[in-house]
This record gives sequence, C-alpha cells and structure tokens, in this order.
Amino acid sequence: MIPYILNFSLFLLTLFTLGCNSPEIGICLTPEPQKTYDIQIYHTDASEAKKITPKSIERVFESLSLDVVANNNMNRPFKPRFKKLHYKIYNLAIFMNDTLTFKLLKKYPSFGVLTPLTMSIWQEEDGSMNISTLSIHGISRAANIPLDDPDLIAYSALIEEALKKAMPQGSYVELEYSNQSLSTPLAITYSTEVLLDESQTPQEYIEDFEAEFEGEMEPLGFLFPYYTDVQEEIFDQQNYKGIYDYYHTYSICKFDVIYATSKNHPEVGAWAPCSFYLYKKHNEKEMHIGFLSVENWINSTNMKEYEEGAQKLREAQTSLKKVIRYLTVEE
Repeated sequence: MIPYILNFSLFLLTLFTLGCNSPEIGICLTPEPQKTYDIQIYHTDASEAKKITPKSIERVFESLSLDVVANNNMNRPFKPRFKKLHYKIYNLAIFMNDTLTFKLLKKYPSFGVLTPLTMSIWQEEDGSMNISTLSIHGISRAANIPLDDPDLIAYSALIEEALKKAMPQGSYVELEYSNQSLSTPLAITYSTEVLLDESQTPQEYIEDFEAEFEGEMEPLGFLFPYYTDVQEEIFDQQNYKGIYDYYHTYSICKFDVIYATSKNHPEVGAWAPCSFYLYKKHNEKEMHIGFLSVENWINSTNMKEYEEGAQKLREAQTSLKKVIRYLTVEE
C-alpha cells in the first residue's frame, strides 16, 4: 500500500512540475480561475496628478479618436444642492469612437446600452487622480458581445492606450472586491408594436414618442446630458442605410443618484450616465427599447444593500420602468 501512495504522490508532483502543456502528461489539473471585473480604475499618485486635469485627460482621449462629447464637472451642481463635496474633482465624461461603435452596433444592436461609453474622473484628498472605465469583460457581458470579438478587443485596447497616455506614471488599481464579473447581461428590454397613424412616418412617430418620454421623465428629476441620433451621426456616415427606420440613444442621469453612489463608489461613473436605446428596423413592426439594470452598478462595485446609493439606484430604475410601461402599453 505504501508504494502506491508514494507513486501517486510522485504523479501529482509531476503534474504540477510539467504543467498543462507537457507532452508527457495527457491530463491537466484545472487552475483556480482568475478574477475578472467589470470596472477598471487607473490611478496616479499626487506627484504626477498636479499636471493632470479632466481637460488634459479629454485632450488625450480626443487625440486617439475617442471623442469626448461631454465632460461634466459634477461638483458644480453638487455644491449648491448637497453642500458637502466628496472629492476635490469629480467629473463624469461621455466618449465614443464612431468607427468602432458602428462596427459593434452593426453586429450587435445591444451595444446601444453602452453607446456612448462613460468614465468618471476624480481626485482624492491626498491629491491622487483616478479614472474609471468599463473593462473589456464589463463591456462584453453588459452588451452581450463575445469576449474575443476583434472590434471589442480593439476598442478596449484604444481605451487602455488613452489611460496610459493620459497618466504616464499611472497603473491599474488592484480591486479588493470579493465578487467576480457577473455572468449575465442584466439588461432590461422592451418591445412594442409601432402603429402609425394615417400618413405618419416612422420618424414622426419616434419624435412624438420621445417628446412624451422626455415630458414624463423630466418632472421626476431625470436629466439627459447627451442624445445620439445613431442613424444620422454614425450609420449614415458609413453609408449604412435602409436597415433601420431610426436608432437613437439617450444618456440619462439624476443628480441625487450620482451624488449618493459616488460617495463610496466614485468608480460607478463607468456606468453613468445610463445609456438608453430605442430602435426600429425597417423590415420589422416592433420598436426595441433597452437599458442596463442598476444591478450592474451594485454588483460590479460590491455596493452594500443598505447603502443609500443602492436604494437611490433602484428607486430611479423603478421610475424609469413605470414611464416605459405607461408609454408602451398605451401604444
């Protein structure tokens, strides 16, 4: 019995020594999976941060064809509303590469939930600067895009290049979250049949629908920091016509939600403002509506259930869902 135990121990030792690629061994012990996270934080210390500003970061992104269409100083509205500020600098920026966005949307209309992409920029009390964006895993999972898609890989690589160029002495933060990247998209989608009035065009229909949508949302405290007519601004530029009657996205936010969530989780700007899409394909009768559940924010930042930010996020989502149901049921 003892020789058997010794031989088996030698066998295990050989496995670990030779590894999975050894031709001598036909089986492999599965290693522990590496943790992957939806959000990545790029950080630089105070000595370098003295020369880095949200504007300098914007210029770098722009130089790499990552168009920064909005770069909002959130401390400006936070100060009069909430009095106390969490950070010396807190900006939410919206950015996009039109070419890669087109390529991804053409294959995966669900990429509208991340069109455009977002990031938060913040400075800690010690003077260090941080940028949070979605990782390739976060984009892949949220928009339901295969992780090995070449255009997704190219987009992620472009973002990484921008981060490193914006903060040359920076590095990625080793996150302490206990959770791994979620396995499901956690998107909320709706479909509603488009019933046109006599002589009404699809474009007139969506203009009326969006006017009513905005009219319902604004009294609830929702803001629209950016709006993209994807058909006109992206598809038409690539001569991609006749596929959609329309494809639009909104960037949506609420000051009280961002203020509450950013207190403990400034990195949530990688998800905020939330993107909301509406599109109708030319050969379909239904309009498709979608956005990402706030559970993405909560899970990917390890937000606690009792935190005010988590409560505010869910309240805002409930309001948004009620408005959509009201508008689509009436259709």
